[in-house]
Amino acid sequence: MDLDRFFVSQFDEHETVVAATRAALARPFAALVGVCVDSLRAGGKLLFFGNGGSAGDAQHLATELAARYVTDRPAIAAIALTTDTSMLTAIGNDLGFDQVFSRQIEAIGRRGDVAIGISTSGRSPNVVRALEQAHAMGLVAAGLTGRDGGAMAGLADPLLIVPSKITARIQEMHITLGQMLCGAIEIELGLVAEPRS
Repeated sequence: MDLDRFFVSQFDEHETVVAATRAALARPFAALVGVCVDSLRAGGKLLFFGNGGSAGDAQHLATELAARYVTDRPAIAAIALTTDTSMLTAIGNDLGFDQVFSRQIEAIGRRGDVAIGISTSGRSPNVVRALEQAHAMGLVAAGLTGRDGGAMAGLADPLLIVPSKITARIQEMHITLGQMLCGAIEIELGLVAEPRS
């Protein structure tokens, strides 16, 4: 294996997807920031969920908001639906794995909350079902995905579709967009000052 060639090719691929994402997602990103800020100002909360690496992203982003991002400031209401093993295993065992997120939304979701599903393919059945549940209950059903958007296209709005078919590159953009979301929410809520360029 030519590790030098591999190293360079991975960065080249990453940079291509970064440029395509930057060109494609400014408007949907602004829309996602807007619905999150509106919900939080009205006393709502953000519910993040996904599988595998996307579960890790859900936990990461909820923590950045509820604990702290760049600096100390008041807590922001955000929860990852991927962390309670008793809940996940009970729902998975008793009701089916496709309901592990939708059941939690049914339990704690409230009209005006924002449910943010994360799936690189847009086809994860439990993510799709949770977004359907959120929509039915009057939550904002939003998401991060890639490829062609899968079943999340037309269901989640706002929906950030990373313009790539490569899972690793999509995941890289999801965490980048997620970190940007955290920073923008803090600023829009007036909790931290906008950085000077």
